[in-house]
Amino acid sequence: MAKIQAIRGMNDILPEQSPVWQYVENTVRQVLSQYGYQEIRMPVVEQTELFKRSIGEVTDIVEKEMYTFDDRNGDSLTLRPEGTAGCVRAAEQHGLLFNQTRRLWYTGPMFRHERPQKGRYRQFHQIGVECFGMAGPDIDAELLILTARLWRQLGLGEHARLEINTIGTAQSRRSFRSALVDYLSDFKEELDEDSRRRLESNPLRILDSKNARTQEILENAPALDDYLDDESRAHFDTLKSLLDVAGIRYTVNSRLVRGLDYYGKTVFEWITDSLGAQGTICAGGRYDGLVEQLGGKSTVAVGFAMGLERLILLLETLELIPAAVNGNADVYVTAMGELAMAPALELAESLRNTLPGAVVVSHCGGGSFKSQMKKADKSGARYAIVLGENELAAGSVGVKPLRSNDDQRDVSRADLPSVLSDLLA
Repeated sequence: MAKIQAIRGMNDILPEQSPVWQYVENTVRQVLSQYGYQEIRMPVVEQTELFKRSIGEVTDIVEKEMYTFDDRNGDSLTLRPEGTAGCVRAAEQHGLLFNQTRRLWYTGPMFRHERPQKGRYRQFHQIGVECFGMAGPDIDAELLILTARLWRQLGLGEHARLEINTIGTAQSRRSFRSALVDYLSDFKEELDEDSRRRLESNPLRILDSKNARTQEILENAPALDDYLDDESRAHFDTLKSLLDVAGIRYTVNSRLVRGLDYYGKTVFEWITDSLGAQGTICAGGRYDGLVEQLGGKSTVAVGFAMGLERLILLLETLELIPAAVNGNADVYVTAMGELAMAPALELAESLRNTLPGAVVVSHCGGGSFKSQMKKADKSGARYAIVLGENELAAGSVGVKPLRSNDDQRDVSRADLPSVLSDLLA
């Protein structure tokens, strides 16, 4: 009988890989906690209508990439392709937004049926941050400042650059969109295939096309800046001044847009040059109209999302994972003989009480001294504790270094916690 394999593009995260994920997630959690952001957890399945109304029916995500199915009641359900819409739905449903400001964040898997490639999969994981009820550019600036702090914490301060832009209000974008379509229609046959398709459905996305000929055509295209309203321009100018005061370096990219219709005013991307074409590691912006679009009261909002797979790939590529992030044990307690089995379990538990920061693995399953030492070494532990009949009779244990050539030594049971504390320090 053939073995069942994982679905293409949906990957297992193995025990050897988990410590790196935990390191990144814990670092993000720590930074967000410093700024007063609260975690929210939403289901991975939502009503399909949520994404049709938020993302837009005439988009690649809704038309081609969503995992959508009818349940037994005949309701159309979808595995979430992104987190913002679900966060808005949850916050509105539970009354978190009315006359309030909120700083929220979430993490978890998202799902899109697209061609898997390095750092990009059909089940992928994101950390998302959403802020509600704050209209000024100060909250936009805070998001960029906290993200810069996260890059420094991860050692990426010199490997991530910030690009920002403003795409104005819906009215100013409509005027620009009309002028852009008129201009590009004269070059329709010269545009790349994706851009020709977007000319009818989402022409602003053509601005960030990677096709060289399309970019040549765009050189003389109308500029969004010429259609900006005064409010958006003032918002953006203040944001830039706040970033300047905070010492956050940035580049204004007038062609930077977002692919979803609910964005307006500030948009931004953090980009790295260390991953080839897959360079965006964090992206976001303002979406002041989305809450109302989903049936709530008009509520200003701004947020971002970062893909964990790509972020971890970047850290591994640059060899920025700390050596301590390895998931290894610190101490491995062996039990030589049946009489030592219960005392070894008791000793391991005692060490966990007295050394709360240490990882203590207790050997289970019996075996010879040689086989237990092999397992102790494989655990990555720095020290093995040898407990057999002789040690039980003497009230001592053997402390065997596993990562040096030092000799094993006998230590009394009473002194073991302090000895290990010194050795592990």
